[in-house]
Amino acid sequence: MARILLIDDDASLLDALSLTFEDAGYDVLTAPDGQRGLDVVKKEAPDAIISDVNMPGLDGFSLCKKLRASGDGVPFVLLTSRDDEIDETLGFELGADDYVAKPFSTRVLLARVASLLRREALRASVESERPIARGHLELYPGRLEVFYAKTPIVVTVTEFRLLEALATRAGSVLSRDRLLELVRGDDSVVAERIIDTYIRRLRRKLEAIDGTFDRIETVIGAGYRWKD
Repeated sequence: MARILLIDDDASLLDALSLTFEDAGYDVLTAPDGQRGLDVVKKEAPDAIISDVNMPGLDGFSLCKKLRASGDGVPFVLLTSRDDEIDETLGFELGADDYVAKPFSTRVLLARVASLLRREALRASVESERPIARGHLELYPGRLEVFYAKTPIVVTVTEFRLLEALATRAGSVLSRDRLLELVRGDDSVVAERIIDTYIRRLRRKLEAIDGTFDRIETVIGAGYRWKD
């Protein structure tokens, strides 16, 4: 259950939003102003924050700025009664993720928060992804990123899938037909020799980093394999 922190000096609005988010299945924390909201953040580490902009003491802009300056990237939504483009721009410059002008639809606010939480979950999943590693080669399927000897290599999706197919079956000889099947994942008719072109491109990219690179081996009459 995601934990949401609601911050607003309007007690009636705070109560209404609390009920809305609780009914939607969230664990709700509240604070009547920015300073007490900051205290809650430090103590409870919420998954997302919805804060009014205009509050006494520490306002929403200042709270957002403090959190971002401390390295806290918690999803942050600003609420304001002023539909002002300058204010909106300032909010984004300070690191806010979204900006909703009052009066607003609670359904829209719920949808915005749900979207931010999904994005954050995806980002965390990608960042925590463990690479497929073969010697100096590191593949990150979630990001489609390739590193060799800690050096990034720009590859196409097809080149990535080809490297992945070889590296995850190290030592096994894979025919061109089999590699096409693994790389494309469909029944489209493609000349099997196109694999040779992809292999040449990959070798050039890897040799640019390591002139002695020889891990992709040609097995004459059979196909290719990744040598450990």
